[in-house]
Amino acid sequence: MFSVLVSSILALLITSQTSTFFAAAAADTYNILKSTAISKPGCPSKCGNLTVPYPFGVGIGSGCALNEGFELNCTDDAFPGALISNIQIYDISDSHMRISSVVARRCYDTTGALVLENTASSDIRGTPFTYSDLNKFTIVGCDDLALLLGADGGNQTSGCVSVCSSAKEVTGGGECSGKGCCQTSMSGAPQFYLMNLVTLNNHTTVSSFNPCGYGFVGEQGSFVFRATDLSDPNFVDRVRTTVRIVLDWTIGNLSCAQAKDSSDYACKVNSYCIDSDTGLGGYRCSCSNGYQGNPYLDQGCIVDKCSDPNLNDCKKICVSSVGSFNCSCPNGEHGDGRNKGTGCIPYNSNHQFPAAKLALGAGFGFLSLVIVGTSLYLYIKKRNLVKRREKFFKRNGGFILKQRISLKDEGSIDSTKIFTAEDLEKATSNYADSRIIGRGGFGTVYKGILPDKSVVAIKKSTMMDESQIEQFINEVIILTQINHRNVVKLLGCCLESEVPILVYEYISNGTLFEHIHNKASPLDWLSWENRLRIASEAAGALSYLHSAASTPIIHRDVKSSNILLDEYYTAKISDFGASRLIPLDQNKVTTMVIGTFGYLDPEYFHTSHLTEKSDVYSFGVVLIELLTREKPVDMEKSEEQRSLTAYFITAMNENRLFKILETRVVREGTLEQLQMMAELIKRCLHLNRDDRPTMKEVAMELESLRNSTKNSWTNQSVNQESVSLIRSTDLYAVSVSPYDSTSREFSGKYSSSTNSSLV
Repeated sequence: MFSVLVSSILALLITSQTSTFFAAAAADTYNILKSTAISKPGCPSKCGNLTVPYPFGVGIGSGCALNEGFELNCTDDAFPGALISNIQIYDISDSHMRISSVVARRCYDTTGALVLENTASSDIRGTPFTYSDLNKFTIVGCDDLALLLGADGGNQTSGCVSVCSSAKEVTGGGECSGKGCCQTSMSGAPQFYLMNLVTLNNHTTVSSFNPCGYGFVGEQGSFVFRATDLSDPNFVDRVRTTVRIVLDWTIGNLSCAQAKDSSDYACKVNSYCIDSDTGLGGYRCSCSNGYQGNPYLDQGCIVDKCSDPNLNDCKKICVSSVGSFNCSCPNGEHGDGRNKGTGCIPYNSNHQFPAAKLALGAGFGFLSLVIVGTSLYLYIKKRNLVKRREKFFKRNGGFILKQRISLKDEGSIDSTKIFTAEDLEKATSNYADSRIIGRGGFGTVYKGILPDKSVVAIKKSTMMDESQIEQFINEVIILTQINHRNVVKLLGCCLESEVPILVYEYISNGTLFEHIHNKASPLDWLSWENRLRIASEAAGALSYLHSAASTPIIHRDVKSSNILLDEYYTAKISDFGASRLIPLDQNKVTTMVIGTFGYLDPEYFHTSHLTEKSDVYSFGVVLIELLTREKPVDMEKSEEQRSLTAYFITAMNENRLFKILETRVVREGTLEQLQMMAELIKRCLHLNRDDRPTMKEVAMELESLRNSTKNSWTNQSVNQESVSLIRSTDLYAVSVSPYDSTSREFSGKYSSSTNSSLV
């Protein structure tokens, strides 16, 4: 029964082979790639490593191809990256396109049971492509035959048989002779095929050296049979990598005579039409004699002067261009490449030795000149850099600083580290904008990372005149005397750069101003107790500057943005650019008025007489900010509320202070504490400086308030309903604790100590 089936199949193969017309395969050409313009104007000509000539085009729906059938999907997932109808493309020529191969496989165990099967089929109907006569249908195996069925299952059927009884029978000389491998032609320009693999004995007699049979379609000559292929487990991968299927492509399905009368005729100027020989209709275009390039593009066919020796005078290599040509020489030769010019001369010809030696000598001479010139330039540059740094050191007050250091006690100033300009440039990535953490009236502050990985704040002063240099040195002198946990520590300075630079300890948590005025994100840590702590710490630092330092120091620019907070929210007084030393035998000095609007002491503003009470006034404004979380000056508010100090004093005088306090302050602070704080602020804001407390007195009162928070209102916290009542009636009119007296007593106390402030 089986022998009858085999005989029938062989008869069918013989019949199909004798009835098939074999067309001679034309030589593959790539003239379409020789044009100066390969793709449609404005469209890419490459997809990965694949050159894409028009009528093909990159991009689905991009308009870069002649029609949808020629559109390529360019994707990074494939190599070289081009797909058409989900088929991977490797090459496009004048008439052909090469795609990846598909392998059918059937594998058996020693008993003849089928253990693995891969089928192979292809359907490109409805596309401009057909399978080329350049392909061969190949079978590899010693117990296999296969049929390649066309779309109609009849005339387009082909196949072959491959048998062998032992491995020694297989020579593996590269040809498919029928023993271990057979090949047959693929004819009729099909657009569909189905591959059927059949075995004679389920490989039971050959399983020891050939467990599988394979079938595939590929370009003739691209597959070389080897005896080891019969047992190679990687055979499928080898075929997929090395074997390509060749497709013929044509334009449409009309003949040249029919297409010339159509509106979409593809052949352009200086080209002619060629009818397809596939039998399915269609045509291709080619440049006319004497022209070369892409016949599907306007002006794609250019004069081929290189093909006619009468039109060019190139000696060896000629390259066509639009209406012209260029001559060149092969590797190892030089010259203009023209017969009537210098031609092409080998580099090792005898008469070239003098020129070569001359060129070599000139090259060495030039190199020596460059080396000497570079060395001299670097020496002069380094010398000038040293002089510039000495000049900057002098201009930035280096000698003044040295003189003042000599007048101070040992260990006070000379312990300050001197940084080089290179150190600070590296620490700030050459003062990159991304490292800026603050700007002030006296310079810009950068975040720096030193070689030992420590983080610092580097203040680079702006360009300054002589008076500003004095202020810079003043700041160095002041800060080197200060050793207080609530004052930002000065680590060192640099005077070598064009502008003077200070290096401080880095305070990581920003400014008090940023925290109390960032109402968009409520701060859980900003409790009444923490506000008192920050106020007490800042007051203690200012008190130290006024009275405990070896020479009294007036900050002169106290404000919430000059109070920094570290990672533990500890307050640190910073920015001493405007500070002044006060001689011990004086209680005031006359200076140019410096400060920030909203914080500035009105008496200092009018008289230019600076005392420590000027810092007290500014600190009183900071205390109002802590209580209200409002800015000292807000031009967007009404005229009554524009100045925070005036609004605060007016609210106290009119017995409605608690309407402007922040809700959390009213909720967490006791009436007695808030009353004491308000009275303290009011005294700090007196217009007459003699009526203001000293900074030491302010620090003591704030510390007393802090201590009172530990035992007060433990069981008397005001709920939200009480706070709403306070807001509507003002706290003075509400009796909420045993030690509160009547609203008249509160009102009388405040009305008896009325005051005014700078508006």
